[in-house]
Amino acid sequence: MIKLIGIAVVAVGFALRLNPLLVVVAAGIATGLAAGLSFHEVMALFGTYFVENRFMTLPVLLMLPVVGLLERHGLRERVASLIRQSAGATTGRVLLSYHALRAAASTLAVNIGNHASLVRPVIAPMAEGAASRDGVPTPRASADIRAHAAASENLGNFFADDILVAVGPVLLIKGVFDAAGVRTDILTIAWWGAPTALWVLAVGWWRYRALDRRVGGSNRDAK
Repeated sequence: MIKLIGIAVVAVGFALRLNPLLVVVAAGIATGLAAGLSFHEVMALFGTYFVENRFMTLPVLLMLPVVGLLERHGLRERVASLIRQSAGATTGRVLLSYHALRAAASTLAVNIGNHASLVRPVIAPMAEGAASRDGVPTPRASADIRAHAAASENLGNFFADDILVAVGPVLLIKGVFDAAGVRTDILTIAWWGAPTALWVLAVGWWRYRALDRRVGGSNRDAK
């Protein structure tokens, strides 16, 4: 049981709102030490897995300076200003549109962005810009909007990437069933993903409408 101490470290670190990267690294070190590895061995494993998976980490490391440079030159402010000029745009509609777009792209295994490259610099500012037409959102409302923006990425991506057979998660599910001795058709797995994605989109629509009401109410109270 002590070998699962990393889970407790992550839970406590996130509850205290510590730096996520430091929390995850600390959890990995704690887990390795609890498993009987030396500190040197744990660091060696970090280095080994980083090199073996550099094709996944390097794009992120290369993307961050680009996004930071765009933000420094006013990307967030510009997209927020543009969305304020759209009379029909609301926070909920912006997030619902991105949720649907992300789901459609994920279904076809097309990566249009993620939290760091699209949600933080573009989608969240657009949603906050739509809310700011009726007044500056309160800090609580702003945090609520950003949380829903992050959720729209997760929900649109996760629940729509197992509809087409050509996408990896469908093959992964098939492999898990095969390993467990459960016979299933790969097309059946793929097509059962579609109702799930549609249901999540419907739930998202309801949540985004509720967000619009909360944001509107907080703006009126602030006035």
